[in-house]
Amino acid sequence: MEAVHGSMLLVIAVIAIALLILLITRYKVYPFLVLIIVSLLLGLAAGMPMATIVKSFETGNGNTLGHIAIVVGLGTMLGKMMAESGGAERIATTLIDFFGEKHIHWAMMVVAVIVGLPVFFEVGFVLLIPIAFNVAKRTNKSLLLVGLPMVAGLSVVHGLLPPHPAAMLAVQAYHADIGRTIAYGLIIGIPTAIVAGPLFALLISRYIKLPKENALAAQFLRDDDKNGDAAKTGAQNNAPKRELPSFGITLFTVLLPVILMLVGSWADLVFTPKTLPNDLLRFFGNSDVALLTAVIVSFWTFGARQGFTRDQIQKFCGECLAPIAGITLIVGAGGGFGRVLMDSGISKEIVNVATAVHMSPLLFGWLVAALIRLATGSATVAMTTACGIVAPIAAAGGVHAEPELLVLATGSGSLIFSHVNDGGFWLIKEYFGMTVGQTFKTWSLLETIISLMGLGLTFALAAVV
Repeated sequence: MEAVHGSMLLVIAVIAIALLILLITRYKVYPFLVLIIVSLLLGLAAGMPMATIVKSFETGNGNTLGHIAIVVGLGTMLGKMMAESGGAERIATTLIDFFGEKHIHWAMMVVAVIVGLPVFFEVGFVLLIPIAFNVAKRTNKSLLLVGLPMVAGLSVVHGLLPPHPAAMLAVQAYHADIGRTIAYGLIIGIPTAIVAGPLFALLISRYIKLPKENALAAQFLRDDDKNGDAAKTGAQNNAPKRELPSFGITLFTVLLPVILMLVGSWADLVFTPKTLPNDLLRFFGNSDVALLTAVIVSFWTFGARQGFTRDQIQKFCGECLAPIAGITLIVGAGGGFGRVLMDSGISKEIVNVATAVHMSPLLFGWLVAALIRLATGSATVAMTTACGIVAPIAAAGGVHAEPELLVLATGSGSLIFSHVNDGGFWLIKEYFGMTVGQTFKTWSLLETIISLMGLGLTFALAAVV
C-alpha cells in the first residue's frame, strides 16, 4: 500500500476525528471499540504498512497506560480510603466552613493550584476528585460548578509552570530563567485559572445538567452519604457513627505524594547526583512510588486508626477498582489513536504547515504547540515537540521576545481544545458522568479558554517587560 503525503493526510485526519465523534455521539458505540476501529482505518487510509498499524496502536496504548493505569489505580485506592474513613468529608466540610458555600468553587481552584504544582494532571485529578464529589454532595451543587475550577487549576499549572517536565524542558530549550518563568507563569496563570475555572463554571453549569446517578461518585462517598435518608432510618440509626479523621491527618495523607514528588525534584540540590541518598529521594519522588507510599500510609491513617479491620481495607481496595476498568481502557485507546496519528505522518504534516508560515516567535511557538496538541492529544508531547522545532528557528531569527515568555506561549498552545485523542478527555467524561457532547462544551471549551487567554496575557506581558 502506498503511503499518503501532503495535505491529503490532513483531510484523512479530519475525516477520522469526525467519524470517531459521530460513532460515539450519534450511534452510541462504546468509545473503546470506536477508538480501536477508527485508529486501524486511519492507518489504512494514510497508507501505513499493515504490519505496523496494530503495533503503532498497541505502542500508544501501552505508553499511555504504563503511567495512567498505575496512577488511576493507586489514586482511586487512596480516594476510596479517604472516602470510607470520612477524610474526604472532613476536607469538604472544612473548605465549606472556611470559604462558605457560595464561594466553594474558588476553594476548589485554590486547592488544585497548590496540589497541582509538583504533580502530573492525572495524579492531581485522582487525588482531588473524591473531594470534589463530597463537596458537591454536601453543598447540593452541580459537580460542574465544583469540578471545573479544580481541573482548570490543575491544567494551568500543568501547562505553564515548572517543575512540570514539559515546562522544565521548554525552559532548557529556550535558555529561560526558571525563577522568572515561574513568576511570569503565576502572573499569567492565576487570572487565566480564575476565568476558565470559577467564572466559566458559574456560567456553563446553568446550561448543562449532569445525570443524578454517577456510579463513580458512589465509590468516593461514605455509605451514609450514598444511602441518603435511608441511612437515617431503622437499625442504622442505632449504629454509632464513625468519628471523622482530623483535618491535619487527612491533609497530610492526601498531600504526601505531592510532598514526596517535590522532594524528589529537589534531589540534586540536597545530595550529589548518583549517590545513594540522591537515588532514594528520586525513587520515592517518582509519581507511582509516591502514590503507592501514600496508599500504604492511608491503610493506617484512614484504615486501622479509624477502626477498620484488615479484611475491610482489602475489600475497599478490591471494590474501587472495578468501576475504573472501563475508563482505563478508554484512556489507553485514546493514546493509541494519538500514536497512529503520529506514526502515519499526520502530526509531521501539521508541523510543516505551521513552519511554512512566518510570524512572531510567541505566536509561532503557540501555534506549533497547538497544532501538535490537536494531532496527538498530549499537552506534554505538544510542548516538548514544539520546543524542538521553535527553539532553533527562534534563535536563528534573533528572537525579540524574552525566552521565559516563549515558554509560556508554547505552554498555552499545548493546552488547546482537548478532544477524543486525549486521555484526559475520557478521564473527565467518565468521572463527571457526561456525554461526549457535554465534555466538548465543558472540558474542551475550558482548555481552549486557558490556551487563548494564556496567549493573550503573554502578549500583554511582552508589551510591558
